[in-house]
Amino acid sequence: MKGDKYVAVAKGATYTDAGATAVAGTSTIEVKTTGLPNTATAGVYLITYSATNTDGFSATATRSVVVYDTKADALANDFSGNYLRAATGTITKWTKLAPGAYLVNNPGGAVTGTTVNVIAINPTGSVIDIPQQNTDSGPWGSNTESKDLITGNYSWAVENPGYGTAVRTFVKQ
Repeated sequence: MKGDKYVAVAKGATYTDAGATAVAGTSTIEVKTTGLPNTATAGVYLITYSATNTDGFSATATRSVVVYDTKADALANDFSGNYLRAATGTITKWTKLAPGAYLVNNPGGAVTGTTVNVIAINPTGSVIDIPQQNTDSGPWGSNTESKDLITGNYSWAVENPGYGTAVRTFVKQ
C-alpha cells in the first residue's frame, strides 16, 4: 500500500487515493480497490486493496479514510494525548489526524494486549464519537455517554463484539 494507513480529508474536498501495488517475483499483479470514500458525506471509510497471484495466493491491505465535518466551535480543540482507564490500568492514546479527527489506539481500554485502532471524531463542541466503521479488527462504533474532554475526562460505551455494553471512563494523563 502506498501512502498512510490513516488519512483525513475535509467534507467536500477532493480525495486522491495513493493506491497500492502488488508483485509476484518480478511480475506486476492487478490490484482491485473497493470502498473509496464519498467526500460529500462525513464518516469513516475503509478502502481495501486485494490481489491474487497465478497460484491462487491472495493478499489484502486496508486504509481508513475519515471524511470530517468539524464545526467552528471544535476547530481549536486538541484532544491528543494519553488517557487512563483506571478500571483496567490501561492507556488509550489519541493522535490528531486533522481538525476534529483522531486516531484512537485501544478505544475500549482493554487489557488483552490486542492493538485496535479506530477513528474518533469531534464534530462540534466537546462531543466525541466513534462513527460506525470497519477496521482490521472488525466493526467498531461508540455510544457516547459523557463527553468532557475539555477537562480531560470522557466516558463511552464501545459497540464491538466481545466488549459488552459497560460505560468506560478515561482520564487524561
